[in-house]
Amino acid sequence: MSNVAELKERVNTKTLNLVLLSLATLGIYPILWLWRNGPVLREVTKGEIGGDLFLIWIAVCAGWSGGLAGSGEVALDVLSLLLSLALAVLYIVWAFQARSALQRYALNEHGVDLRMNGFYTFLFTVYHINYCINDLPEAKRKQEILSAHASQMPAA
Repeated sequence: MSNVAELKERVNTKTLNLVLLSLATLGIYPILWLWRNGPVLREVTKGEIGGDLFLIWIAVCAGWSGGLAGSGEVALDVLSLLLSLALAVLYIVWAFQARSALQRYALNEHGVDLRMNGFYTFLFTVYHINYCINDLPEAKRKQEILSAHASQMPAA
């Protein structure tokens, strides 16, 4: 059994830093975060989470949507909007794959029933996954406290 904080230590990104760097780089940093930490997530969780080709398509959609935006041509602006929509869908798909792998990992490796809000996963994608990775040791600590209290309760 691995250390519950292993994933947090290997990813080593505070969620606030992820948000601030995303703002500073106009949305490029989450792609870099995925490229750097996707293999770590796949290795530690042993889950099927979007591979390199998936991340390349995220970068393609981000690059072309940004490059075509504000061109003044209606057709190019519509294409930019469609690519932005495709980018959002790719992020959501990745986030739900990561959510599933993270929940399986927490349960199978550490006995933690990691409850991850589906709405937050949909809305905040990469940021919510990063938050849950950072919160995993705390979730384990809380579950251990609750199980200790439940085992000490007298039988009715």
